[in-house]
Amino acid sequence: MSKKNQHQDPEQSVEQALNTTEHFIEKYKKPLIYTAVAILGITAIGFAYQHLYRKPLINEALAQTFVAEQHFRADSFAVALNGDGNSLGFKQIIDEYGKNAGEAVYLYAGISELQLGNYESAISYLKKYDGDDVVLKARAICNIGDAYAGLQNYKEAVSQYIKAAEVSENPLAAGYLLKAGIMYEELGESAKALSAYEEIKAKYPQTVEGIEIDKYIARLAVAAQPQN
Repeated sequence: MSKKNQHQDPEQSVEQALNTTEHFIEKYKKPLIYTAVAILGITAIGFAYQHLYRKPLINEALAQTFVAEQHFRADSFAVALNGDGNSLGFKQIIDEYGKNAGEAVYLYAGISELQLGNYESAISYLKKYDGDDVVLKARAICNIGDAYAGLQNYKEAVSQYIKAAEVSENPLAAGYLLKAGIMYEELGESAKALSAYEEIKAKYPQTVEGIEIDKYIARLAVAAQPQN
């Protein structure tokens, strides 16, 4: 057979393809219908979940959180955490709504527990905070360090302070480095403390910590001098 005869008429090719498609649809009509119905069902469930359940739940959680935040800003940490009898505190909001109330509730709850001296609970809440804001993220880590310092676990505390300072190079990092230096001194690691202080002097000289850091450096220098 010649190559010329091997080429089909385009119209024949289209007709053949259509016949094949019709046979496929006829054969698999039920499975295809079931699949389409299932996809529509999943889409409908997703829409209902977002608009009829999750969205109202988030709005309800935010309304409860607003009142707790007011207590927090007034330094009423026990009320902010446990509620006032009429509105929920952060602890109940987390138990009832979880992350639907937003990441910030874990930060609020953790700081409240920290202020009340409940260090283990503070660590537990703060470690659950997973926000994107670098300032709040660093603060949460620093507060974890504060809680460990309260437990006199200075080694873990200094680790958290250094971690907080490394989140972002901004003026707030100077405060974290200062806390790290103080913790290093508590651990008897003067060289590491001096390194933290010198980093403040080099990177953040215009901060409150940077302006006062020379006295920390000088104190360590005096302590390092041999005694006569």
